[in-house]
Amino acid sequence: MMARLLGLLLLASLLSACSPRLLLVRGVADELAAQGQAEEEDLGLAREAGAFYLKLSESLLRQTPGHLALAESVAGGFTQYSYAFVAFEAERLDGRDARAAQLLRQRAARLYQRAQRHAMTALELHHGGTLLKALQAGQPLSALPALPPEQVGLAYWAAASWGAAISLSKDRPEAVADLPTVQRLAELAWMTRPEHGDGALAGLLGTLEAARPGGSSARAEALFAQAIAAGGGRNAGVYVGKAESLAQPAGDRAAFEALLRQALAVPGNSLGNQVMRVRAQWLLDSADDLF
Repeated sequence: MMARLLGLLLLASLLSACSPRLLLVRGVADELAAQGQAEEEDLGLAREAGAFYLKLSESLLRQTPGHLALAESVAGGFTQYSYAFVAFEAERLDGRDARAAQLLRQRAARLYQRAQRHAMTALELHHGGTLLKALQAGQPLSALPALPPEQVGLAYWAAASWGAAISLSKDRPEAVADLPTVQRLAELAWMTRPEHGDGALAGLLGTLEAARPGGSSARAEALFAQAIAAGGGRNAGVYVGKAESLAQPAGDRAAFEALLRQALAVPGNSLGNQVMRVRAQWLLDSADDLF
């Protein structure tokens, strides 16, 4: 696969005619988008290969910014890489080297912002540059055009990366002020496909609802229940999300640990589940410090 992609890229660099070159770039973009959807079961290999894949994909996306599948793959890739290998490492370092942890958090925030920019650029191109303004205007979501199904994944990664960046920028009021827009974007996607990502989208909304000032804990509970049902026991992340968003803030250690054990029991070696099982075990090991 990689040899084929490199060969196509080399050929693309030798072409000077605009139209054939653009067609070839789009072909490579299709290949990279498909590759980005493939699961990598080895966490170490994912970390080592991630930077190369992201840079290569990003360079193609700049030439085809409206390519929805590639934009979704790039935004998801940057978000997952930052969460799994940068932000999480910062948390684990915090008690031993506060300075190094802070530098990692700053890097994680920049990677999340990069993911958000790619995702929102592609969405704006497909909405004539009006989507962000409409979300910020505070109109009822029912008054906005429905999000097409093929854009739900991209909107999910836009909201997830944006929300993650805000969580690392709590000392910047202008960043925190964007939280309602993030939630509205996630809500718009949820209205089209509430079960997206084996419950990942509903879980994201549950986290946002629990985090926002004046948020409804009852609605957050309902969203996490929907996320768990949509996941059908296949998504470790929804259990970890509920543990950290609802059980931990409520001081309910029994529920916190029960949810994390459910995450550990989720079968399968998808990259996402592996990352979440590692996090679940770390949170269980840290429970004495958290409660």
